[in-house]
Amino acid sequence: MKIVEIREKTLPISSPIRNAYIDFSKMTLSLVAVITDVVRDGKPVVGYGFNSNGRYGQGQLMRERFLPRIAEAAPESLLDESGNNLDPHKIWATLFKNEKPGGHGERSVAIGTIDMAVWDAVAKIAGVPLFQLLADRYGKGQPNRKVFVYAAGGYYYPGKDDAQLKDEMRSYLDRGYSVVKMKIGGASLDDDLRRIDSVLSILQDGQRLCVDANGRFDLDTAIAYAKAMAPYNLFWYEEAGDPLDYELQATLRNYYKNPMATGENLFSMQDARNLIRHGGMRPDRDWLQFDCALSYGLVEYLRTLDMLKEHGWSASRCIPHGGHQMSLNIAAGLGLGGNESYPDLFQPFGGFPDGVKVENSYVTMPDLPGIGFEGKADLYREMQALSA
Repeated sequence: MKIVEIREKTLPISSPIRNAYIDFSKMTLSLVAVITDVVRDGKPVVGYGFNSNGRYGQGQLMRERFLPRIAEAAPESLLDESGNNLDPHKIWATLFKNEKPGGHGERSVAIGTIDMAVWDAVAKIAGVPLFQLLADRYGKGQPNRKVFVYAAGGYYYPGKDDAQLKDEMRSYLDRGYSVVKMKIGGASLDDDLRRIDSVLSILQDGQRLCVDANGRFDLDTAIAYAKAMAPYNLFWYEEAGDPLDYELQATLRNYYKNPMATGENLFSMQDARNLIRHGGMRPDRDWLQFDCALSYGLVEYLRTLDMLKEHGWSASRCIPHGGHQMSLNIAAGLGLGGNESYPDLFQPFGGFPDGVKVENSYVTMPDLPGIGFEGKADLYREMQALSA
């Protein structure tokens, strides 16, 4: 068996929304199809992948550097020991051939997107959901079929007032979420506190709010927000400062005793390890948001999970950024704490397979081969168009 072709298409996911740092008016992503010569039900097995929102499509980088390495490799060098399936670790090593360490920014997104498509193909060839394959290979064989999810939204939007913000959050609560997230840092502290109060006013018992500053604050501002939000008992205070400013994160813990979250903009095991070593993160309450689609894929994520275990962290403290089904499968298969969800944004790439319902902020994984993209009709139409 072999990889016949890998295709990429850059697609828009533009929107007038903004967070504290960027707007999404020109946002794109890369959609990738890994086409194999394995035939199931009369059709070639195709693995699909795409990168998370917040980073742009990487088609040019893929075509110039990474895809030629796969095309030039001997097909048998990319197979597992049985010779009956692809080996994601060997493929990853081929993609990374002749790359220097460090400098993880854009190439980590390109490799992570290809890696997602490879794992989708591997699980489909094996004829099992990816979460089951991961539980069998790297876990205890029993996946967590029920996965915690929270609804991410609350972006700044032209003309959006507090009433509209509350309506948005109510819509998530009505759909079964008990934890919702909103943006802060794109307005003044007083305005953000008013917005927070407006959302808290509609929450019932058992419902919680996260806030996300998207790395906007310097230390003084981060502390000012921490002191003002301390009485709110938020689910978490996310990415207060620059993601690589570990000293800021470590200092902030002295002013904020409630849970904090960060990590979505760390794109390698080494950067994640520096956060654990130097960022003052607390394994009894804080949350880690590393996103495999942006950080070299699942092959690298497995290394990150090994590192966390060595440092006394549980995988259950990881709730990845991105809102995609790849991380949902990893959460179910490897025991992560849950996954982000975009019920309305970045469609058709966000959300779950059709018919999957959110109940008290949990979803039950369906029995779909691979990552399960085929179960989401609007998304699968885009994927089929690429691989046809």
